[in-house]
This record gives sequence, structure tokens and C-alpha cells, in this order.
Amino acid sequence: MSTTLDDGTLNKMKAGAGPVFGILGSISFAHMLNDMIQSLLLAIYPMLKTSFDLSFGQIGLITLTYQITASLLQPVIGLYTDKRPKPYSLPIGMGFTLMGLLLLSVAPSYPILLIAAAFVGTGSSVFHPESSRVARMASGGRHGFAQSLFQVGGNLGSALGPLLAAVIIIPRGQYAISWFSVAALIAMGVLFAVGRWYKANASLLKPKAKRGPGHVELSRGKVLGTLGVLGLLVFSKFFYLASLSSYFTFYLISKFGLTVASAQIHLFVLLGAVAAGTIIGGPIGDKIGRKIVIWVSILGVAPFTLLLPYADLFWTTILSVIIGLVLSSAFSAIVVFGQELVPGKVGLIAGLFFGLSFGMGGIGAAVLGHVADVAGIDYVYKLCSFLPLIGIFTVFLPNLEKPRTATA
Repeated sequence: MSTTLDDGTLNKMKAGAGPVFGILGSISFAHMLNDMIQSLLLAIYPMLKTSFDLSFGQIGLITLTYQITASLLQPVIGLYTDKRPKPYSLPIGMGFTLMGLLLLSVAPSYPILLIAAAFVGTGSSVFHPESSRVARMASGGRHGFAQSLFQVGGNLGSALGPLLAAVIIIPRGQYAISWFSVAALIAMGVLFAVGRWYKANASLLKPKAKRGPGHVELSRGKVLGTLGVLGLLVFSKFFYLASLSSYFTFYLISKFGLTVASAQIHLFVLLGAVAAGTIIGGPIGDKIGRKIVIWVSILGVAPFTLLLPYADLFWTTILSVIIGLVLSSAFSAIVVFGQELVPGKVGLIAGLFFGLSFGMGGIGAAVLGHVADVAGIDYVYKLCSFLPLIGIFTVFLPNLEKPRTATA
């Protein structure tokens, strides 16, 4: 993939044109590198637990620090950049991630680990709202497709992180984390080129404060209520995913006696399914309606989550893939649904839902870590298996548009 854009390419984009695949590919590639770096933190938890003699509660606090740092800043940054776009904030955000990565590789104590996690979270808070805006700008009207393509880069990176950690970091130790600084530098170069395109096209693609044809007008109260329902659905999705991303390796090691490396390969397979579900969900939402995708994704996964705690290793692998594939398909639909609900606030909505997803993941990791310390890791999965039933609240979402039967 080329990481530079010439001046001719920068000026060819026109509002209403088809998707700009070069930009979508670049921002997805940068998202992959960003989330690959961030997922290293989760992937090396077993190593950190041993090296620093940490409890599950302390592991959860690392995740909470990272996730809360990201979640609290993202809506604020999104709201600010809705009014004052900052094209070159993208490489700056990646710079924070780079600093966190380097600090993580040399951290001598638990408090320094928390500071490193906070830097990584800050980088994420800058990166996600603006990169989501770029994806919408380059969508050519195919908003679900563009968000899915953008998000699948992050999912692929999250899947690669544990695999690369197992191959590179675990055998060599904590210092090997610094080797991934090369990925951060590459991402900064890509994002600088994307920033040039963003700057050249921002005046042509300012978000409009009116809904498109076929969209219903809603009262302020209805809009706020709908955002509340979407937030509840995000809670259900990411609180459950926190149990998978933070503790799935521990669950497999405890219940089935797997090695750390083998458990991380299972986590890689699970996160690969999450990536596949993400890329599928957006285009399907463009065609048949986002509300239907949200229904199927969250409530439809409940039978599988309820079965997971009682399955053997073979069926645990199968069920985890199904859960990752189905559950992940909702987020693109939720983000675009929110952006269409509140026109003209692309950055705010992206920051709100990405921030909420990080926050719920962080709180979930901290709470579930405490539950694991008290009641055991198996109980965590029995408790969380009921969360997708919250998907029944999808019934309260309004129908914003007629289902599409052809690609926009």
C-alpha cells in the first residue's frame, strides 16, 4: 500500500463522488497499526502478571487506566474538531501511542505501567474521532461500508497483537515491546499523508446539519433517548468483549490447561472473527438497514454466549468464533446510526461511541478482574453470558430510513 498521496490525488475528491479507496485503505491500515500496538498491552498480561506479581484486580486496573484515558477525552476532542478540524492531529495522536509503547518496554514498576497505559489511551483518544471523520469524508455516501473498512483495520490489528506478542515478545521479554516502535513510525507517516488529503478536502466536505431524504425528524427528547439506547447496547457489547479480550487467555489456561502461547493463538482466532464480523456488518447495514443489523448482532448472539461456559475446548473455540463474528457486526451500524441521528456532529458522535466503547471495556475489565479474584475466572463467563439479552432494547430505536435494496 502506498503511504503517500500526490497533489493531483489530493484535489480529485469531490463531494458526492464514490468512495476514495486510497484514503479508506490508508486510514484502515493506520488503524491496524494503532490497534496492533494497543493490543500488545492486553496480550502480554500473563507475562506482566508473573514479572510484577500482579493480581487480576491490578490487571483490570491497567486496562481501566488505558480505556478511561481514551474514553473521557474522545468525545471532547470530537466536539472540538467538529468546529475546528485538525488534519494533522492524526500523526500527533500516534506520537502519544509511540511514547506509551516505549515507556511500556522499560517500565520498572507497576505505577510506570499505569502511566504507559495512560499514554497509549491518550493516543487512541486523539486518533479515533478524527480518523472516523476521514472515513466518512471518503465514503462517497457508503457510510456503513466506510466505517466497517476503517474499523476492520483496528480489528485486524487487535488480532495480530496477541500473535506477534506470542512470537516476538513472550520469548524475549519486556524490552522486545520497543521493537514495535517501527510500526508506530510507519503509521505516523501514513497519517501525515492522510492529513494532507484531509486538509485539501475539508472545505468541500463539511458535514451538513440536515438529514438526507427519507430520514424522519425527531424531537430533542427522542434523539437523547435514542442515544441512551445506543449507549446501553454499546455497554452490553463491550462489557462482554472485555471478558474476552482481557481474560480469555486466562480462562483457557485455567479451564483447559493450555500454554500461554496456545491460549494467545486462540485469542488471535477469536479476534480474527471479530475483524470479519466488523467488515460484514457495515455493508449489510447499508443494504438492509442498520437497525436490523443491531437486532441480529447483539440479541442474536445470546444463545451462543449462554452455551460458552459449559462447552469443551473444541466447542469453546467454535462458539468464540461465532460470538466474535456476530457480536462485532453491530458497532459500525451503531456509529453510523448515531451520526445520522445527529447530523453535523460526526466527530462528537464518533468520539462518544468510541469513547464509550473504551470506557465500558475498561470498567468491564476492572470489575471482572475483581470478580475473577473473588469467584474464579469460570464464573466471569457465566455472569457475562446474559449481557447480550440487553439487545432487546433495540426495539426502542426509531426507524431513521427505509431499508436499502441497492448499494448507494
